[in-house]
Amino acid sequence: MKKLALAAALSMVATGAFAGGVAGSAVAPVVIAEDTSSSAGGILVPVLALILIAAAVAAND
Repeated sequence: MKKLALAAALSMVATGAFAGGVAGSAVAPVVIAEDTSSSAGGILVPVLALILIAAAVAAND
């Protein structure tokens, strides 16, 4: 009975030692930043607004 209790105690200690397993290497993810600027340079919206205003003024005359 003492041998069985000793074997159980040793197996509990041994499983605690190997519980973590092998630690994997941490690899940082590669971050790719893309340039999101367009060739219009942000002039498209003001030009469209001017066209719409000109059309509204022309329709009122």
